[in-house]
Amino acid sequence: MTKRRNAVAAVISVAALALTGFVSVSSATAAGAQVGVILPDAASSARWETADRVFLTAAFKAAGVTADIKNANGDKAKFATIADQMLTEGVKVLIMAGLDSPSTAAIQAKAAKQGVKTIDYDRLTLAGSASYYVSFDNVAVGKLQGQGIKACLDAAGKKKASIVYLNGSPTDNNATLFKQGYDSVLRPSITSKAYTLVADQSVPDWDNAKGGVIFEQMLTKAGGKLDAVVSANEGLGLAAVAVLKKNMLNGKVCVSGQDATADGLAAILTGDLSNTVYKAVKQEANGAADLAIALIKGTKVTNATGKTNDGKRDVPSVLLVPVGITKANVKVVIADGFQTRAAVCKIATEAVCKKNGI
Repeated sequence: MTKRRNAVAAVISVAALALTGFVSVSSATAAGAQVGVILPDAASSARWETADRVFLTAAFKAAGVTADIKNANGDKAKFATIADQMLTEGVKVLIMAGLDSPSTAAIQAKAAKQGVKTIDYDRLTLAGSASYYVSFDNVAVGKLQGQGIKACLDAAGKKKASIVYLNGSPTDNNATLFKQGYDSVLRPSITSKAYTLVADQSVPDWDNAKGGVIFEQMLTKAGGKLDAVVSANEGLGLAAVAVLKKNMLNGKVCVSGQDATADGLAAILTGDLSNTVYKAVKQEANGAADLAIALIKGTKVTNATGKTNDGKRDVPSVLLVPVGITKANVKVVIADGFQTRAAVCKIATEAVCKKNGI
């Protein structure tokens, strides 16, 4: 129980710091760090601070490896400054979830000149020079989103449907892969004209506020009549739900998500989101930590059994398996310890949780 309380306290503490803006919590003093980790932001998804940071910190601590973990808060200039500081301070490995490929590739090139190995974390750097890539099969993530939307429309008996694509950031390769996945599932129905794709738009920088504005424009274009919103993550999906609520359409439109946040799972239970995707971030964090530890200690890497092409070469990769989530299996995420029942049910309400067997 003490360990559990401490873990919860750590998550709450970090989340509170995330709200203050620039987040800089380290598991070591910067000057003594062997590994530098740069997270992208604290706004597009809660996962970066409440999950990735916590699991990475724990993995490095358990291995006796010192790590400096910082968050660039969506600022490419700040991201580059953090990287420069870490390289100057002597890190041996740099793990990055980049904001875009060109800026991250430039940092990787600089690191290589200094003999520092780099690892792409969650997001692949196109035409980069990372030694390894750790992520989920992101096309598979998109396929799960598309399958969830189709299942929702089928369950509602909608053989004809008007849908929109609310895609992620155009500078994030993951967003491209997600779309590739869900479009591969839904395109046959669009081609046959069973589904009408009313709008297909990307949201700059995964900005949820911009996503809400873009979706409101989509809804207007559709004359206020939509059957499904294929949203690339829960932040965008919930931004769409907020607009749907204003128009008393929430729960009547299928809306996808991704990340299995407490807010997202609560929205699944209330029916505002139809489906989401759970990515076991602990596995991802441990995969990246294992690679970094092997590079530092000079031991054999055993977990990078896959390959991902970055546009110019195949990058040795750790690719993990995502899980589609609907009302029927929300408890899987809770049982795995990724979210707590208390956090989800506080948002969804106790009555909704009990109704859904949570």
